[in-house]
Amino acid sequence: MNDERYEQGLKLRREMLGTDYVDRAIGSANDFNKPFQDLVTEYVWGYLWHREGLSHRERILINLAILSSTNMPNEVKLYVDIALRAGLSPDDIREVFLHTAMYSGVPRALEAFRVAGEAMAARDEGQTASE
Repeated sequence: MNDERYEQGLKLRREMLGTDYVDRAIGSANDFNKPFQDLVTEYVWGYLWHREGLSHRERILINLAILSSTNMPNEVKLYVDIALRAGLSPDDIREVFLHTAMYSGVPRALEAFRVAGEAMAARDEGQTASE
């Protein structure tokens, strides 16, 4: 493991997802899934998200498109929260899902809109998907 990349990833993961969410995920890791938590922290957040070429905003939009296209509602909800935390607007998110509808299908976009609406409503009530 690259400790520097892990720490860099942990810092960004906490910024994007919230400290409580990340600490719960890592703290609840066991012998079976701890290697996965380490992999996500070091390589997803420490390596991939720090690469040049795409901004964090662009990576968030891409992830929303991929996750809605592959019908991953829990991850869509989480990335809606990440998007809003990062300063993207509901209009930005809507445009991703409209685009998804044309390229990946209306039912998948419909589910993404439903899940995003729940995430936004929860956020308005002071909750986040990462809580």
